[in-house]
Amino acid sequence: MTVSCTRCGAPAAAVMTFNYAEGAVWMDDVTDDIEDYGYLLCADHSDRMTPPHGWTLTDRRTVTRLFAPVQVA
Repeated sequence: MTVSCTRCGAPAAAVMTFNYAEGAVWMDDVTDDIEDYGYLLCADHSDRMTPPHGWTLTDRRTVTRLFAPVQVA
């Protein structure tokens, strides 16, 4: 199943949830068991998302490395 960004219709890469009373926003990975809450966002919109002034944003998405880290001697 492919899910789309709420803003532009591109494939969703993250789901944004929030708690208004706490002034907190969370960004999580999209999973197969998407529930009926939160806003689906594409990679571009989720990377550019900024919370309202005074709110906190906690990014809980996993990071996939494109390249292995290089060790310098």
